[in-house]
Amino acid sequence: MEIGEKIRRIRIERGLTQEELADRAELSKGFISQIERDLTSPSIATLEDILTCLGTDCGEFFANRTRPQVVFSAEDYFLKEDSARKSRIEWIVPNAQRNEMEPIRLTLKKGGSTIPDNPHEGEEFGYVISGSVEVHIGKEKYAVGEGESFYLYPDEEHYISSPAGAELIWVSTPPSF
Repeated sequence: MEIGEKIRRIRIERGLTQEELADRAELSKGFISQIERDLTSPSIATLEDILTCLGTDCGEFFANRTRPQVVFSAEDYFLKEDSARKSRIEWIVPNAQRNEMEPIRLTLKKGGSTIPDNPHEGEEFGYVISGSVEVHIGKEKYAVGEGESFYLYPDEEHYISSPAGAELIWVSTPPSF
């Protein structure tokens, strides 16, 4: 394993020069340079000192963690069409049930609606991209137009309908779809 490049990357992330790292670790700038170019390998004790000066430790340094996916495109989306309800749901963050939030893209055709959802813990947010929707909470109904948003605590039966059709982003926590 080439550790030099990783030490160099962490040093730069921390905003340190080779000289500053060398001073903190009580080493020479030349030795740090040789380590970063993988021309020499530090002893375990010296590596521990360097990592301590960089604000990390051997366990974290050698952990082979991979960052979860950050950007999602249409190829990643999961799609569900419901012709009976005249709706289409796209999970725009796949496997969102593992997360605290679940964002979806919801398209309601004229007269379309979502399935009524029973009361549950959490919060829900929606942003209407185009068209308009009606947010039904218990016996109340709220009109939400293009460019507007809604935020609700789903402690009563609730659903969304659209007499004219709409497209919106809907985020719920915890995931409920």
